[in-house]
Amino acid sequence: MNYPEATPMMQQYLSIKEKYADAILFYRMGDFYEMFFEDAEKASRILEITLTSRNKNAESPVPMCGVPYKAAQAYLARLINNGYKVAICDQIENPADLKNESSKRLVKRDVVRVVTPGMIMEDELLDEKTNNYILSISQIGNNTGISYLDISTGTFRISETDNFPAIIEEIRRVAPSEAILPEYLQKETFFSSITDALHKKAITFLDKNAFEYRNCRDRLNAQFKTISLEGFGCANLKAGVSAAGAIIHYVCETQKQKTVHLSGIKTYRLDNFLLIDDLTCQNLELLKNLRTGTKKGALLGILDRTNTAMGARMFKNWIRCPLLDIDRIRLRHDAIEEAIAKKNIARQIRECFKSVYDLERLGSKIAMGRANARDLTALKRSLTSLPEIGSYLSEFNSDAFQPDQNFQFDELTDLLEKSIREDAPPVINEGGIIKSGFNAELDELISISRDGKGWLAQLEVKEKAATGINSLKVKYNKVFGYFLEVPKSRSESVPAHYVRKQTLVNAERYITDELKKFEFKVMGAQEKRASLEYKIFTEIRKEIIKYNNKIHAGAQFIAKLDTILTLALIAEENEYTRPEINTTGDIIIEEGRHPVVEKMITGERFVPNSISINNNDSQVLIITGPNMAGKSTILRQTAIIVLMAQMGSFVPAGKASICITDKIFTRIGALDNLSAGQSTFMVEMQETANILNNATSHSLIIMDEIGRGTSTFDGLSIARAVAEFLHEIKDKGVKTLFATHYHELTDLEHTKAKIKNYNIAVKEWNDEIIFLRKLVEGGTNRSYGIQVARLAGIPEKVIQRAKEILFDIENGNSSPDSQKISPVKPKIRRQLSLFKKREDQERERKIIKKLQNLDISGTTPLEALNLLNELQDKAKKIPAA
Repeated sequence: MNYPEATPMMQQYLSIKEKYADAILFYRMGDFYEMFFEDAEKASRILEITLTSRNKNAESPVPMCGVPYKAAQAYLARLINNGYKVAICDQIENPADLKNESSKRLVKRDVVRVVTPGMIMEDELLDEKTNNYILSISQIGNNTGISYLDISTGTFRISETDNFPAIIEEIRRVAPSEAILPEYLQKETFFSSITDALHKKAITFLDKNAFEYRNCRDRLNAQFKTISLEGFGCANLKAGVSAAGAIIHYVCETQKQKTVHLSGIKTYRLDNFLLIDDLTCQNLELLKNLRTGTKKGALLGILDRTNTAMGARMFKNWIRCPLLDIDRIRLRHDAIEEAIAKKNIARQIRECFKSVYDLERLGSKIAMGRANARDLTALKRSLTSLPEIGSYLSEFNSDAFQPDQNFQFDELTDLLEKSIREDAPPVINEGGIIKSGFNAELDELISISRDGKGWLAQLEVKEKAATGINSLKVKYNKVFGYFLEVPKSRSESVPAHYVRKQTLVNAERYITDELKKFEFKVMGAQEKRASLEYKIFTEIRKEIIKYNNKIHAGAQFIAKLDTILTLALIAEENEYTRPEINTTGDIIIEEGRHPVVEKMITGERFVPNSISINNNDSQVLIITGPNMAGKSTILRQTAIIVLMAQMGSFVPAGKASICITDKIFTRIGALDNLSAGQSTFMVEMQETANILNNATSHSLIIMDEIGRGTSTFDGLSIARAVAEFLHEIKDKGVKTLFATHYHELTDLEHTKAKIKNYNIAVKEWNDEIIFLRKLVEGGTNRSYGIQVARLAGIPEKVIQRAKEILFDIENGNSSPDSQKISPVKPKIRRQLSLFKKREDQERERKIIKKLQNLDISGTTPLEALNLLNELQDKAKKIPAA
């Protein structure tokens, strides 16, 4: 940036800004963070603050704006939420130290931290119930590595695979706030799929050196203080190590300090969990309601009753990552069962959780030097609650309730109890945070400050008596320090040793040698006190950091305990049952319920439904029935019950036996993506293609109304072909619930061994229908569209006209009123035989021809019976339409 008229201060600013060109620079000047040039123009617009200028009389005034130092957090949050990085440039030396220097110079400044969407430590900027991840991708050979870090909790994970589509789904599942990518990936053909998965997320590109494997390996070993990565199980994951090492590089570059709380990394496999792709997560409304975007009306909103922030984050992760390991699932079920049986103890533990703060984030803030005295008090209260929780746990037998280590912190809590004041202010460099009696030197300084107030009161009384000026006051301000103030009308009575300091309209201000000596002593004591308290505070913080790993482990255990006890509470309150986990490949649900819908509906009772799917004779269920009857609810509740069982939860059913499912796919509805040039039908077909290409014989598929986005013939053809493909997929088929309005598909039950028809029962009454909401065996050939239209509020005139048109279509009426409609009739007739084999169609033609040529008047009754018997035998060989 060229600025020839730059002052020394502006030269300093420009030299720092040059190093952080991609960030908005908060440049500390006194009590404000100032921004200049393009930064000021951007920030003033986003923050809605006044844009002014520096050197207004110059030929080229410099645009500038500023925010108060003490209110910077709120402004920082808005910039981060708009996708910007902010470089915090502070004074790195005390201006008071320059007073002793003979030559005047600028206070040294430098960037002490770069705040990015993925590098946030402040509670005010974070959602306490959601992890805030920064994610990294790297590629070496055919393998793609993925790693992600929540610096606010210390959660750090790594994985690697040669299945690139799985990486894309993992990006969506992790849902990072920010991503770092190697520059070379921009040239790859698959790069667009990565950016699509990171839609509207902040992306930073780093040069290849940041991702170089050896550098990254050494960087991780240095961070973890190890000689190899064998102990973390990722030594052979070169692409993964590359991604993780790049994150550590980025952390060092932005945080400008050691991150001692990052002491290890967890290796996992992408196929360790039940895969729920992002579309399925949305369709099943697991985390967010589709209409409102909030958790109200979503599965998370119904189930999450956790009492701790750590528990809430873990609960959300359990929903998003159900297990595949039967033993681990059963361990969770065992724990929930025992918690329900010992509900009084469980309730007492949950009560203890109310005193437990966010230990994960507290530990990280302390380790990163972002904590204040109030955070240390919160830590003390949390750690003090752990022994009581531990005493209750001795009543339980399940492994999930047994901690891996002893979470006693007596020495640390004793230190915090003796040192940190409960009423400490939020700042840590102005004193008032350390208790009396903890440090002798500090106590002396506090005494001087405290006694000074009494001395000033005595001085005021003494001077009033000596001068006879009863209106004399001893006062203080930041500019002049301590002074004696006398009304102007009494200035003639002032003694000769008073030195005039300031003249006001109605008063005169004076100082004396005695007062200046006191000021030097007291002010010096206050400065020393603040400095000493800060030093003591940092020493206490160092002592806490020694316990960081143990605190983090305790936080993880409390999170798991909170999650399990919450699942037990929900199960008891809502009459959920323990599901059996079978190895036979069956999904059997008796009297199943949708956990969200049953809570949200008003005015009617939720109707439970039973369903049975297996790999033998009921693998693909074709479900028909009118709109609004409840098909979608049954489809969704089946998928959710399977998911809940595998996350280790009890389920909303009278009884359930669930096999391990590796993936759940859904194709439910579609919204036009006009901005991408995609129609409803194109979106529908892309989603269907994803399912057909990625489903396995162990998956569960939910298909709702496929093919309705195009013409009747095309839609019916595609729907049938998809159903047949799912029946035969990989020579084994896949468990599928297939809801449709194409009643012709019910014919598949007669030709495919593992397809079975079901329908949602309705009752007709006086040309109206009553939804029974019950799934029953067998197909249906009616959609009840006109009756549903009436229920939806379509005007009666339209309903009556629709009935007339339907009658014309069904009866071939070619009256003038139905000229435009009747041509549909031949299509419907052809539809009936659309999927018959050629030989079946030939048999049908022969039967019809024989009937056409029959001389009824010349046929005896016996001949007619024989002919009818012959035609019936031939007709039985033709599959029903």
